[in-house]
Amino acid sequence: MRRKGVNYSKYGYIFTLPFVLAFLIFSLYPILYTAVIGFTDMKGLIPKPIHILDNPFQNFKDLLFDNPSFRKSLINTALLWITNFIPQIVLALLLTAWFTNKRLNIKGQGAFKVLLYMPNIITASTIAVLFSSLFAYPMGPVNSLFQMLGWTDAPVFFLQDKTTARGIVSFIQFWMWYGNTMIVLVAGVMGINPALFESAAIDGANGFQTFFKVTLPSLRTILLYTLITSMIGGLTMFDIPQLFLAGGPDDSTLTTSMFIYGQAFKGSYMYNRAAAASMIMFVIAAVLAGLLFYLMRDRDAAKLRKAQKNINKSEKAAKAAAREV
Repeated sequence: MRRKGVNYSKYGYIFTLPFVLAFLIFSLYPILYTAVIGFTDMKGLIPKPIHILDNPFQNFKDLLFDNPSFRKSLINTALLWITNFIPQIVLALLLTAWFTNKRLNIKGQGAFKVLLYMPNIITASTIAVLFSSLFAYPMGPVNSLFQMLGWTDAPVFFLQDKTTARGIVSFIQFWMWYGNTMIVLVAGVMGINPALFESAAIDGANGFQTFFKVTLPSLRTILLYTLITSMIGGLTMFDIPQLFLAGGPDDSTLTTSMFIYGQAFKGSYMYNRAAAASMIMFVIAAVLAGLLFYLMRDRDAAKLRKAQKNINKSEKAAKAAAREV
């Protein structure tokens, strides 16, 4: 007898339907609406009829060429991301190499990982209050320590100096996220075929050679994921600069997300300008992501695909020639 098959694919569509609806309503529609607003004259607290500008790109032009505050926020965002991500990825890679080294066989890895990951689960508001207290002026723990060690004669106003303010914000971002990056990389290493490490050990490779010749190349996809997520997180940095210093001193910690928030929900409620700034950041993120995908592509696999295409073309040409004959 022929047994009738059961099609379970419809249940997959049913279970994914809530996510699809939520995405369409709360993500896709706001994104498209934001893109439209960027080409209009929408502003003000009281809703008014909106119109497409005579020059649809006027808002974008004003931001890029006539708004020093926006350009400054772009520079600040880039500086804060670079200065916190470089030490973050370096320390995360070092800790990953330490935890996954079979020769060292580190004891109590679980406790170490929990402690290193702990800053990531503390709320941003709590961390902002903590560091505000640590670097308080004139009587704060850091100032007291510096004076006790004789490094300074008078209290230092850390939060009113541009360089130290940026440095503290970068350190907070680094301190909050290096544990998360480490956990992702450790998980990636655990997914590598153990036979590769055994082969490297048999060939006489030391720990340094194994890490750079076996581990890192095998982590290309995980590193790409880490770079993309970190870049997006850096471009949308908001909570720590806003809660800790509110963009000060002198806008030295003003990020693009803070600028967008200020344009949309403070003062004159320039929704059109905020939307245009959001779309500019979207384009920047897309371009940088595409560049990262290109730089970290598997060149050997690309060459193999190209060679396979050439072989297929040659075979097709040969078959066509054989038919003509």
